Amino acid sequence: MDGAQAGDPRHNGISLVGNPNVGKSVLFGALSGRYAAVSNYPGTTVELTRGTLRVGGRRWPLVDTPGANSLVPQSEDERVTRDLLLSGPTTVLQVADAKNLVRGLALAIEIAEAGLPSVLCLNMADEAESLGVQIDTAELARRLGIDVVRTVATRREGIARLAPALAEARVATIAVDYGETTEAAIRGIAALLPPGPIAPRALAVAILGGDATLADWLARNLDPEALLKVRAIVAGAAAVNGGVLDRVQRRRLAAAEAIARAVSHGGGNSAGWARLGALTMHPFWGLPALALALGGLYLFVGVFGAQTAVGWFENVLFGRLVNPAVAALVARLPLPDLARDFIAGPYGLVTMGLTYAIAIVLPIVTTFFLAFSMLEDSGYLPRLAVMLNRVFRVMGLNGRAVLPMILGLGCDTMATLTTRILGTRRERLVVVLLLALGVPCSAQLGVILGMLAGLSWRATAVWAGVVAGVVVLVGWLAARVIPGARSDFILEIPPLRWPEPANVARKTLARIEWYLKEAVPLFLLGTACLFVADRTGLLGALERAVEPLVTRGLGLPAAASEAFIVGFLRRDFGAAGLYRLAQQGALDPVQVVVALVTMTLFIPCIANFFMIVKEQGAKAALAVAGFIIPFAVLVGVTLNAALRALGVTLT
Repeated sequence: MDGAQAGDPRHNGISLVGNPNVGKSVLFGALSGRYAAVSNYPGTTVELTRGTLRVGGRRWPLVDTPGANSLVPQSEDERVTRDLLLSGPTTVLQVADAKNLVRGLALAIEIAEAGLPSVLCLNMADEAESLGVQIDTAELARRLGIDVVRTVATRREGIARLAPALAEARVATIAVDYGETTEAAIRGIAALLPPGPIAPRALAVAILGGDATLADWLARNLDPEALLKVRAIVAGAAAVNGGVLDRVQRRRLAAAEAIARAVSHGGGNSAGWARLGALTMHPFWGLPALALALGGLYLFVGVFGAQTAVGWFENVLFGRLVNPAVAALVARLPLPDLARDFIAGPYGLVTMGLTYAIAIVLPIVTTFFLAFSMLEDSGYLPRLAVMLNRVFRVMGLNGRAVLPMILGLGCDTMATLTTRILGTRRERLVVVLLLALGVPCSAQLGVILGMLAGLSWRATAVWAGVVAGVVVLVGWLAARVIPGARSDFILEIPPLRWPEPANVARKTLARIEWYLKEAVPLFLLGTACLFVADRTGLLGALERAVEPLVTRGLGLPAAASEAFIVGFLRRDFGAAGLYRLAQQGALDPVQVVVALVTMTLFIPCIANFFMIVKEQGAKAALAVAGFIIPFAVLVGVTLNAALRALGVTLT
């Protein structure tokens, strides 16, 4: 593998590898022309994203990998990266944060040990320079034995230099001595391993360190006698020098620190941002920052998006222009009445489906996507994880679980995928359950905020308090029922900064595109299903079947039955139906809150259900759905009875 070039026909492509939150996905987009989700916090990329890059006159596969602090995986996303490197020859484009050179160099040492040709990209160079950090890239390249390229990916600075460097990629010459006893064990294990994409020395170090994720690989690639010898060497090394992995990591870190001291100088915190960043995580002063963020989100999404923008889209654009024009056009066409009703009737694709999807939900999700993109690009979200760590400890989790749950406010389906950043299967299963139960997606949350904006602050407090209380209670119970342990809370805190307008615009537009491609067709499908159900009498039968529970148990009008029925297809469609009832004055404040609590806790959408099947298996997905449906109704019935018994009006 030593000396392999990007043009080598044995080459399997170029892999973007680096610590979490160093800008790999931004760089991937700049190199490949494809958008990948980027955020100012770790854990955004949890699967491989593929594109192509022109190197040396030819196009080669380019892969964006999840963030990894080590090639000895401590989480599912790190294992994805390591397994890619094990799968075949590759050139590594390592992306490092120029502000945190030591961390990047520690990973560079592992890549060198793996025998992989590489180029080191020092990204976020502008942020490092703003902190007074100066890095001698020529000296760093000499010490590592590979090319080092300074970049600012968000502004495309230095991007053009990467392809020529990759064409000449070579294996770094840096090496670390782990001590006589450990080195002897490394040589003994390496001699028993077959040649492959990763150098035997790197695999031997991982095996000595107790990397359990290599057990299957060893069983497939070693005969029983060699496997017994490997285990004997590992046991002998542990008996002589316990904690091999800790010692290896300490020596790598010491080597990385020595290089960093030699090639960089200056640094320090930007005083204003550093103080503000510390305040946002303070046990007391962090609360006003949280209140400010939530208050701004409520005003922008719940008031401007759900009232001002929705009012114009629904009443002016669709109410006065689109729907009347479509109805007039359909009336003039030689169509049967059934077709006319299918397009512009009470359950018409335009008059109901597009009106719900575009006039009601799109303005709300657009304002939410914009606000959420600004929050995540500012670096505030991981600070929120620190603030809420104590709350999550009650549920047998840690603050790292905040990240997928916050992502659930955008899309529960993708948030379910990002639970891979959590350390144990138990934590992943608990968070999957809580996402499906009590975290409304952007479309649903926007409608909820719009309905609550017209009520008193007490109504909002009751909705938020009940949903949060239920989530904590279910999480607490799940932590005691589901076996397993909680992982350590280790989370990188990125610098607090003004959101990058270009990043915010790209992320917002990409999410709007996702909504238009993924959600709108389901709105139309749901409308078509309602139309068929209405014409066949099935809708009426279903409404009559659930009407006693809706009217007597939840205390809602019979018309709300339809919203809960379509909620089986998508919760945001059901929420949009409740929104229309509230606009028509069919729901009093207590009914609004009861309906919203029940719908928030209702069954996850179909896409989320299948993602749970993919991540946790069909048995777990069915168990989650089987628990949530009756539990959500039970909470709604209990809340309705309590509010009515206490005479609460919420006006």
